[in-house]
Amino acid sequence: MKFFLVDDDPDSLALVTRLLASAGHEVIVRSSSVEALREIPQARPDCVITDIMMPGMDGFELTRELRRREELRAMRIVVLSAKTYEFDRRRARELGADGYLTKPVDAATFVAQIMEIVEQRVTVRYWGVHGTLPAPGPQYARYGGNTPCVTVEAGGEPLTIFDCGSGIKRLSDHLMRNANGRFSGRIFISHTHWDHINTVPFFAPLYVRGNQIELFGPYQGDLTIERAISAQMESVYFPVTVREFGARLLFRDLREETLEFGPLRIDTMLLRHPGYCLGYRLACRGRTVCYVTDNELYLPTDPRYDARYVERLANFVRGADVLITDATYRDHEYPSKVDWGHSCVSQVADLAARAEVKRLHLFHHDPDQTDADIDAKLDEAREALARLGAKVACEAPAEGSELVL
Repeated sequence: MKFFLVDDDPDSLALVTRLLASAGHEVIVRSSSVEALREIPQARPDCVITDIMMPGMDGFELTRELRRREELRAMRIVVLSAKTYEFDRRRARELGADGYLTKPVDAATFVAQIMEIVEQRVTVRYWGVHGTLPAPGPQYARYGGNTPCVTVEAGGEPLTIFDCGSGIKRLSDHLMRNANGRFSGRIFISHTHWDHINTVPFFAPLYVRGNQIELFGPYQGDLTIERAISAQMESVYFPVTVREFGARLLFRDLREETLEFGPLRIDTMLLRHPGYCLGYRLACRGRTVCYVTDNELYLPTDPRYDARYVERLANFVRGADVLITDATYRDHEYPSKVDWGHSCVSQVADLAARAEVKRLHLFHHDPDQTDADIDAKLDEAREALARLGAKVACEAPAEGSELVL
C-alpha cells in the first residue's frame, strides 16, 4: 500500500518509515503539512498518517482540508500524536480521521494497528466464556474457566468491552503489558449479577491517571449502574473503593435505546432473565456483532414460551456476522433448570437459523461443564442447525481466541 507521512519530528518519521517499508509498503515523507496538502491529491496514497502539532498548518487542519476533497473520499487518515486527551481523539473523528494512535510508537504492534484501521478490520476477542462461577482445573484448560468478558476492537476507536467477569483480569494484564497502562475504552455491562461485574476492581487501567473509561449498564428502577458497581466495592465486601480509581470514570444508565460513537453504533434490547438484563448489537464498518447473554428461550411446548419475544429477538440479531449468545445447557439438562434465566442448545440454534446470522458462538457455559461437555454441546448445536437446514457456522470460542471480521 502507499502511505503518506506528515510529521515535523524527524525521529518519528524515520521510525514509522522503517516499520512500514519493512512490511513492504511504499512510503512518502513530508515534514510540512502545507507541502503535504499540495502533493497528496496527486500522490493518491491509500493512507495519510499525520501528527497534530506542526507549524503552519496543524494535523487537524490538514485532515479537514483533505476531507473536503471528493476525489480523496476513499483515502484513510490516521492521526499519530503524543496527545492522549479524549478531546483530541473526539476532535480527530469529527474532522474525518479514521483512526487515532498515540506516541511513542510501539515497533512491535504499530504496523498491525495501522492495518486494522486501513483495512477497516473489526476484531472480536474472548477473555472469559464460562458463566456463574470461574471453573479452575485441567478439565477446563482448552476452553478456559473464566467468566464473561469479550472485547470488540475497531482500529483507531476506543476498545469496546462486554462484561467484567473474571476474564477481564486477563484483558487487564494484556493492556498493562502492551499499552503501558494507557487506555481509553467503553465497558457495557449486560446485567449486575456477580459473574458479570465482580472483577471490576481488578481491571488495572481504572487506577491509572489520564485513562478515560465509560461504563454503561442497565438502569434498574431505583438502582443506577454506578451504585451497583460502587456497592460491591464497599468496605464490608472489598478493601478498595471506587474512590481509589485514578482514571476518569463515567457511568451511564441504559434502557432500550441506540448509541452512536463515530463509526460505531450500539443498539440495546431487554432480555428474558431475572432482573434487568440487556443484549447489545454493535455495528461498525459494515460488520455486526451481537452479544446476547444471559437470556432464556423457553421450549415451544412450555406455556411460558413467548413467540412474540422470540421473533423480536430474532429481528434484533438478524443478519449478524456473529451472534455471541447464552447456550448454558444441553437439552437434557434444561428441564431441571427452567426459570433460571438461561437457554439450551436447540433453542439457541433455532434463534440463529431464524435470524439468518452468519456465525453462532456458544457462550456462558455452566461451571459444571468440562471441555468434553462443551465439545458435546457444540456437536449438538451443529446437528440442530443441520436439521433446520441453516447455513450458520457454529463454534464454541475458547478463552484467548479471536475472530477478525
